[in-house]
Amino acid sequence: MAYQVQIVTPYNKSERKGTQVEKMFNNIAPTYDRLNHTLSLGIDRLWRNKAIDSLKPYAPQDILDIATGTGDFAILAAERLKPRHVTGADISLEMMEIAAHKVNQRRLERTISFQREDCMHLSFADNSFDAVTVAYGARNFEDLDKGFREIHRVLRPGGHLLMLELAQPNSSPMKQLFWIYSHLVIPILGWVLSRDVKAYKYLINSVEAFPQGEVMARELKRNGFVTGEWKRFTFGICTMYLAKKG
Repeated sequence: MAYQVQIVTPYNKSERKGTQVEKMFNNIAPTYDRLNHTLSLGIDRLWRNKAIDSLKPYAPQDILDIATGTGDFAILAAERLKPRHVTGADISLEMMEIAAHKVNQRRLERTISFQREDCMHLSFADNSFDAVTVAYGARNFEDLDKGFREIHRVLRPGGHLLMLELAQPNSSPMKQLFWIYSHLVIPILGWVLSRDVKAYKYLINSVEAFPQGEVMARELKRNGFVTGEWKRFTFGICTMYLAKKG
């Protein structure tokens, strides 16, 4: 039976979720990196490194980074995996402008390129990539099943989906501490640094509504993936999923 994902939107119930997500990330793009690292206390860099390194045994040469945002995961993939090419795809042009600037600073423009894509309707041909990565972006999919089916379509047989997502800890006292931090501290910091408090309330609401752990593993399998592993980081605050196209 399919998991019924609760639809959580940033601003209202009338517009498409994809339209609102694009607007939200365009709004917060200038402060996104600073706020992202502040909210995670810098631990997100460790999570990203561990996740990317899980792809090293498969040596992917053509990588698609969906919901690439300001490009941190795409850059990390290029630097640690040494692929032929990384394509960063996102719905927000404002975020990708920042990403392109970072890539130019690191002189990685021959390895990494960016293009605007709606992950519900990717423009790439079937069987185009050895790996698809999604860091903290699957929660923003308008339709999770449709997003997974598109990822499955553009992966080559035997290719891997690597996904990182924030999660709710399920044991005390971290569960209670996380609730306090997420519901009280994060909205205040979001307002102070970005002036878009709704964006950071949406962040927490979307985490709480998103399938986790074994439930997510079943969803991946139901959409055609062979689930290899899922692993929790830092008391369950973040979860990594690594699945293969069978």
